[in-house]
Amino acid sequence: MRKNVLGILLAGTIGSALITGCGAASSGTAQSSAPQQTQESAPASDEAGTSTADAADLTGHTLMIYCGAGITKPFQEIADSFKSVTGCEMNVTYANAGQIQSQITTSEEGDMFIAGSAEELKPVESYVSESRALVKHIPVLAVQSGNPKNITSLSGLAAEGVSLIIGDADSTPIGKIAKKALSDAGILDKVQIAASTATAPQMATAIAAGEADAAIIWKENCDAEGVEIVDNSGLEDYIKTIPAASLICSADHDARQAFLDYLNSGEAREIWIKYGYEIAE
Repeated sequence: MRKNVLGILLAGTIGSALITGCGAASSGTAQSSAPQQTQESAPASDEAGTSTADAADLTGHTLMIYCGAGITKPFQEIADSFKSVTGCEMNVTYANAGQIQSQITTSEEGDMFIAGSAEELKPVESYVSESRALVKHIPVLAVQSGNPKNITSLSGLAAEGVSLIIGDADSTPIGKIAKKALSDAGILDKVQIAASTATAPQMATAIAAGEADAAIIWKENCDAEGVEIVDNSGLEDYIKTIPAASLICSADHDARQAFLDYLNSGEAREIWIKYGYEIAE
């Protein structure tokens, strides 16, 4: 049973493929003509803290966006809210960073990339025209409800009989963080890793199902029944920032700009906060 469940969890796949054509990034002249200005500071907020997209009628427009799978719940709610306000269709692909990076460079399509951390933009930086910081992405140590193994810190992961699930360090931000945190704590070669997964939500599912004792995952993925967070685990130094990156192959500048404005609106911020995120300063 344990192997079957994990086998299902490890079969992460990309969501719906983006269908717009661009090809701008395949041309050297096209890349050089697009300003590659990466900004990690949050955009200025409107004074009222309300939607800046209320007046925009984008009926007939479609935005095609890549988004990290660990951010699915809040981002889908934001995308749905933007659609209801503007009429713009939102075609969002949810996948891990490695899958998204590969699809961007292969297809050279899409309007935006909402990444799990700013570091995940580096492999596709030649396709990014602008990046804005949105919210903080907070890693936590998650265990089964009731914490039956009495894990109180990262060091407890090296105890005998404790099994751990981590994200794929080659393709997910949370996997990279887990590997670094365990290495910094001096226990990377001492922990019992039961499996690695393609996305963060899969780890929460595995913990809740009793397939492992603990996992290092994003805070917002711990809302599943059967999972709880270990306080003061030592992961505070590994907090990342979720950026909204505009792609040079964007086919709809007006809709993309309106959505960027909406991401900084009061409505969007309230959704992030509802899911436990902190707004990036």
